[in-house]
Amino acid sequence: MNGKMSALGAALVVGLASSGAHAAETRTEVVRTQSGQVQGVVKDGVAAFKGVPFAAPPVGDLRWRAPQPAPAWSGIRPAAEYGHDCAQKPFPSDAAPLGTAPSEDCLVMNVWRPAAASKAKLPVMVWIYGGGFVNGGSSPEVYAGDQFAKQGVVLVSFNYRLGRFGFFAHPALSKESPKGPLGNYGFMDQIAALKWVQRNIAAFGGDPSNVTVFGESAGGFSVHTLLTTPEAKGLFHKAIVESGGGRGTMAPGRRVSGTTAGAPPSGETVGLAFAKSVGIEGEDAAALAALRKLPTDAVIANLNLMTMFAPTPTYAGPMTDGLIVVDEPERIYRAGGGANVPLMVGANSMDIGISMARTLDEIYAPFGPANRAAAQAAYDPKGTGSVGAVGSLVASDKMMVEPARFAAKAWSHLKRPVYVFRFSYVAESMRKEWPGAPHATEIPYVFDTVKAKYGEALTPSDAKIAQLTNAYWVAFAKTGDPNGDGRPAWPVYDPASDQILDLANDGTAAKADPWKARLDLTEQAVDAGQH
Repeated sequence: MNGKMSALGAALVVGLASSGAHAAETRTEVVRTQSGQVQGVVKDGVAAFKGVPFAAPPVGDLRWRAPQPAPAWSGIRPAAEYGHDCAQKPFPSDAAPLGTAPSEDCLVMNVWRPAAASKAKLPVMVWIYGGGFVNGGSSPEVYAGDQFAKQGVVLVSFNYRLGRFGFFAHPALSKESPKGPLGNYGFMDQIAALKWVQRNIAAFGGDPSNVTVFGESAGGFSVHTLLTTPEAKGLFHKAIVESGGGRGTMAPGRRVSGTTAGAPPSGETVGLAFAKSVGIEGEDAAALAALRKLPTDAVIANLNLMTMFAPTPTYAGPMTDGLIVVDEPERIYRAGGGANVPLMVGANSMDIGISMARTLDEIYAPFGPANRAAAQAAYDPKGTGSVGAVGSLVASDKMMVEPARFAAKAWSHLKRPVYVFRFSYVAESMRKEWPGAPHATEIPYVFDTVKAKYGEALTPSDAKIAQLTNAYWVAFAKTGDPNGDGRPAWPVYDPASDQILDLANDGTAAKADPWKARLDLTEQAVDAGQH
């Protein structure tokens, strides 16, 4: 195997040296990690190392175990291509389509850095992808870290286990590991990746004492988990949450075992239901052995985000386990807990929300009789909105927008630096279809990969807002303050003035949140337990 790695590395060098027009601008470079040497590619001023193992493949007997150390290798391991994304059923029309074939053997990471930075101590940014904890990966083209590297940042991305591979409980697993950790294997992977960064990033020119974690959607919810778990203490120093809530988890109240009145069934109960669905009964070691022998396709069958909310769910999603997920973020933040780090948090102007309401009365009911008229004035002032349109606005505020403001208020109360954004910019080619920025559409602007996203439809305005957005994120990672270099000023959030930075079609500027009235109503309803 080691000889094969060296031979592949040599072939890569030969291939690059004979690549015609690209020969002058492309070369290889070797970095030594604690597990062995990796050979990346240097092109256009950026050194990229892809598919680097940060843990052992979680297959066979390692399925549903905490990530184990990556086996060491001798020789030089090629790191020019992405490794497999984690096992899943990809979304048919994903905004960030995967670039690899999914597999259980997926615990790898990617590193981009400036080509001349091997001895530097550059700020590090660690990206956590979204996908509802059932989809996603680090290989999509819009997640490439080249532009961050060109701005003097070491950008790291990695894969974490998804769906039933990443979030699964069963009585037999609890008996096998009575002291845990249990259930949240995807979060365990994230923590293992951050530990790998601490041990290895200096070899790539990164500063392990200046690490920013950032994520979107499920990746943003993950950042809140990292902010609130003792297991991630000291592993990062700043955090950015894009459309990742701020109050609860995606399946609030679910525990690995046991339950309380009104809470969803435990993870163990959900695991038993899944096992029964594939013909496996019992709670002993034999049942667990049979579960670990299931083909990959059997584990991901009939799996999507809504599976965890079914009347008899067969997928648990993230759950409270007492070691990694110790409580809902809201309760931890209200008690003054969470990592004491600078935070950037926000959501999009047409963000995601799940409304099951069938009538306008059902939509407004959670606000209570006293606030119904105010809610209608805030969400549908002309009285012409459909159930679907108004329901989506209310659900989006409940799921993404107001929880982000809640987290910002908590940070402000605790005297921690926090900056709030709303991403309202819509690509010019999309404006006839979309009056606001849908969920996840900020990502190619954050990464400045809009060319990969929009191709020939990209306009100078699109490119300009991407450069601006990327610059804010880079400045925050470098110093904890997104301001500088003549960008529109972005004030530290103060609930009294409620100023946010709006990245909008008509220009980026700080302003008092124009949605304050409706977010106040949502906040009242949620705090009263009605919403």
